Amino acid sequence: MGIEEKLPAGFLLTTVEQVAGYMRKSSVWPATFGLACCAIEMMAVGTPDYDIARFGMERFSATPRQADLMIVAGRVSQKMAPVVRQVYDQMPEPKWVISMGVCASSGGMFNNYAIVQGVDHIIPVDVYLPGCPPRPEMLLNAILTLHEQIQNSKLGVNRVAAARAAEAAALSATPTHQMTGLLAQGAGTSLPLAGTSGHTHDHAHHQALGQDRSAHGGVA
Repeated sequence: MGIEEKLPAGFLLTTVEQVAGYMRKSSVWPATFGLACCAIEMMAVGTPDYDIARFGMERFSATPRQADLMIVAGRVSQKMAPVVRQVYDQMPEPKWVISMGVCASSGGMFNNYAIVQGVDHIIPVDVYLPGCPPRPEMLLNAILTLHEQIQNSKLGVNRVAAARAAEAAALSATPTHQMTGLLAQGAGTSLPLAGTSGHTHDHAHHQALGQDRSAHGGVA
């Protein structure tokens, strides 16, 4: 008994974009691109415990010309950055990128000159996966998230419009150096905006702390 006995006869109504998205998400081939300890967790999804073969993704391609998904697993050094870009450029379109782990996404604990502070400085990223290192289940969740994006991706003129809308949203987003962190929120202050000096911000911050201590009977 096969699937042909289960499917009813009749018509199936859908769109070309939905059919293409379904076929693309069901035939994603990752590239072998492990850079650090996150690669161990990436290898684990190929074992029977997690079984990435359920999605037809058990074939990690050793050549970028036969891969359409780059999973950047681990920190990216300045020396490795040109290689990452070269491998990405050799992958055929359409292609996608998962930034696996905090080191690949933002540099992680390696806040120094030798490590790229986020692989999105080199290549576009579709899904960011947090963790140090993230569990194999988290990588599977990121893959399912990417599958949803692929399923709903646009084609033709709609693809161009979607790309322009995404670019406009990225340009209008608040830069990270202007975002308010949790520690700054707790102190009742915000990070200095563009065009303001850090000295003025520090003076206002210390003045606010002094007023708060005075109100509680402390020493300013």
